[in-house]
Amino acid sequence: MFLASRMPRFAALLSLSAVAFFASPAPAQELPRNKPITILVGFAAGGALDLTARVVADQLAKNLGQSVMVENRPGAGGNIAQDYVAGATPDGSTIFLGSIGSLTINPHLMKLAHDPLKDLQPLTMGVDFPNVLVVGSQLGVKTLKDYIALSKRKELDFASSGIGSASHMAGEMFNQRAGINNVHVPYKGGSQAIVDLLAGRVAAYYATPSTALPYIKSGQLVALATTGLARTELLPDVPTVAESGFPGFDATNWYAFVAPGKTPVPVLDQLNREIVKVLKTPEVQAKLTQQGLTPMPQARQQLGEFMAKESASWSQIIKERHITLN
Repeated sequence: MFLASRMPRFAALLSLSAVAFFASPAPAQELPRNKPITILVGFAAGGALDLTARVVADQLAKNLGQSVMVENRPGAGGNIAQDYVAGATPDGSTIFLGSIGSLTINPHLMKLAHDPLKDLQPLTMGVDFPNVLVVGSQLGVKTLKDYIALSKRKELDFASSGIGSASHMAGEMFNQRAGINNVHVPYKGGSQAIVDLLAGRVAAYYATPSTALPYIKSGQLVALATTGLARTELLPDVPTVAESGFPGFDATNWYAFVAPGKTPVPVLDQLNREIVKVLKTPEVQAKLTQQGLTPMPQARQQLGEFMAKESASWSQIIKERHITLN
């Protein structure tokens, strides 16, 4: 009687156990271990963007115990590489280190095959850094106030590393805030802009601090102000634009890690954890800060919100300043 009364209950428990076994959730997806991780960069080797990618890749490879490669696909202001990543296999093996230009400015200047805010998933900010407004010593300008006064007396020009670049947009934002209308002269990179600035063929340039530093030290260039909210460690004696009479002025340059839009959330979260861990490593921080780059590890949501805000802000500047690619 005892066994008979227990049999139906025992059978029911077996049935429930079987259901529970077969319905148990699949293990969380992880980064593929059978192929390398590739970080794409949309510019040629040798620049700050490329350097950031390689410093992170080296440490990430050590931490994961697998190959992490950097691949340069320059062209179209970073859009060629960015478009490739937007359509890449969404398994975490292909990610992109994008710039402020490719991720939040170019979409408002040209027709892209993808939408960075929809077709790419934020991972974490990589680094940020200001530009520095420099003029040739022959211009006879010593302060930002002097520069504005001269700009109002006669038309000056300013160089950038290309239309839609961070240096270009910093100049346009400053034109707007200072009530001046200095003429933009785009170059295909910073090296030629520096050459022409030294020769007096252009009046000013919104340069990366690491590029301008040797010429500032030699007295060939005069640093007037940096474009971030805080002073840069490379130029601690140079005030910010915000300090110099324009509160809240912030035209910071930045690079961020993103992944293909359909990448599973567990893989995105793992990539975030691993890259954030790298960016917090003392050796990595030292290598980046020596170049004037500030590591900025953060949550995925935080980067997503920041990119949306930046995109809206630059869209407004582009419309108000009537900026086009022509």
